[in-house]
Amino acid sequence: MTTELNRQLPVPEISNKRARKLSKRRAKKPVEEGSAGHVLQLDIEGLLEHPPLSNIPFERFQEIEVDIVYLSSSGDGIGLVLEGRYAVVVPFSLPGDRVKAKLHFLAETYALADFLEVLTPSKDRDDNLIGCKYFGKCGGCQYQMLPYEKQLQQKKKVIEKAFRYFSKLDPSKLPQVESTVGSPLQYNYRTKITPHFDVPKGGTNGPLTIGFQEKGRRRVLDIEECPIATKKINESYPKIIGEVQDRASTYKRGATILMRDSMNDDGEHSVITDHKAIVTESFGDFKFVFPAGAFFQNNNSILPDFTGYVRKQLLNPFGHENYQKPKYFVDAYCGSGLFSVACSEGFDSVIGVEISADSVHYAKENAQRNNVSNTNFIVGEAEKIFSSIETPSAETAMVVDPPRKGCDQVFLNQLLEYGPSRVVYISCNVHTQARDVGYILHHELGKNFKIDEIRGFDLFPQSHHVESILTLTKLN
Repeated sequence: MTTELNRQLPVPEISNKRARKLSKRRAKKPVEEGSAGHVLQLDIEGLLEHPPLSNIPFERFQEIEVDIVYLSSSGDGIGLVLEGRYAVVVPFSLPGDRVKAKLHFLAETYALADFLEVLTPSKDRDDNLIGCKYFGKCGGCQYQMLPYEKQLQQKKKVIEKAFRYFSKLDPSKLPQVESTVGSPLQYNYRTKITPHFDVPKGGTNGPLTIGFQEKGRRRVLDIEECPIATKKINESYPKIIGEVQDRASTYKRGATILMRDSMNDDGEHSVITDHKAIVTESFGDFKFVFPAGAFFQNNNSILPDFTGYVRKQLLNPFGHENYQKPKYFVDAYCGSGLFSVACSEGFDSVIGVEISADSVHYAKENAQRNNVSNTNFIVGEAEKIFSSIETPSAETAMVVDPPRKGCDQVFLNQLLEYGPSRVVYISCNVHTQARDVGYILHHELGKNFKIDEIRGFDLFPQSHHVESILTLTKLN
C-alpha cells in the first residue's frame, strides 16, 4: 500500500452528463455540479476498480477499521475495503493512516463515516500542528494535521484533477499547473467569520448553541474561538456571543452572526457585526471600504501577492510573437473594485462592471481613495457586459471572477464574440472554472485561445479550498 500524499490513481473520463446521472444515483438527492459532494463522488468513481456489490455490506453506525489510500479534493480521506469494491470516506484522515471510523451514511458504492481515532498514523500526519480544540468535529478545516507544504501540494493536485474531470480538454492543451502560492499567515488570517445558531421549535429558555456546522451533520457545534480568524475577532468573540445569549429568548428562529475585522485610518482594529456598517480592509499600499455584509476576499495577508500576480498576468507577453501589450482592462464581476483598483497601473483605462449599484458606488470611492484616476465603473449584468464596452478587443485584457457556480453560457458566448486579447479567469471553484475554460477552447470562436498558465493561491489555509487563476491569450 502506498502512503504518498499525492498518489496518482486513475482518473476516469467522465462526461458532465454522466456525472450528473452518477450524482442522482448515489446520493440522497442530486448535488450541484462542481460542488464538493459532486467531486467526491467522481473521486470515488475513479478509485473503484470493480463492479459495485449487489448488496450494501455494512450497517449504519457500524464501527470499522480502514486503511486510507487517497485524499479527495474535498479534503476527506478515502479507504477501500472488500477487495477494492467499496469505498469508505473518513474526514480528518490522510493516505497511510489506519483509522477507526463509524459509518453514518450508506450508498451503493461508498459509505460516509465519522472519524473516531487514528490506529496507525501516516508518515504525513503531525497532530502537533493542530491549532484548534474543535478540529476533528468542526466542518471548517480539514488539514490542520498536515504540514503546510503538503497542503499546498495537495491543492495543486486538486487543480490538476479538476481539469481532467471537467474541462474535457486534450492534455496537450493544458500547461503544467504551477506550484500553489502559500499564505503568509496560516492561522489568524480570516477577517470575516459567520457563526450561526438554530432555535428549537417553540423557542428556548436556555442558552443557544452558537458556532459552525459539525462535520457530516446538520447541527451546530458550539465554539468559543476560531483560530483561523484574526486575533481581534477572537478577542471580541466572547462579548459578541454573550450579547446574543442575553437575547436568546427573543429569537423565534435561527440566525447568522457577522463578525468582520475592520481597520480604521489610525491602524486600530474593531469587529463589525452590522451588515450595513462600513468596514475598511487594508493590504500593501491599498485601502478598500465596503459594507460589512458585502463580498471581499477574507485573507488580506495574501492579497499583495494575489493581486500583484493578476496584474502581471494581464500584461505578461508569455513569449508570444507579435504580442501587443493591452491598453485597456475590463473587470467583470468587479464588486467593490479590488482588481480594478489594484491592477490598474499600466492601462490607459479600466472598466469595471457589476450588477450591484451599491458595489459600484464603493468601487468608485475605492478608486478615489487609492488615487486611481483611469477607472470607470458601470452598473449592469455581467452577462450583458459587452454591450457597454467600446474598447478594441485586440487591445483589451479582461479579468473574470465569477461566483462558485462559474460563468453562464450566455456570458461565455459574449466573451467569445468579443474576443479579448487576454483573459485572466479567477475562481474560488476550480471545477466550474475548468468546465468554463473547456467550453471556451472547444468553441469554434475559441480555437485561437491558448492557456498560458494555471496557478493556485491558498486563501484558506487548513481547509481544502483553493483559489485558481488561469490565463488565456488569443493568438492571431
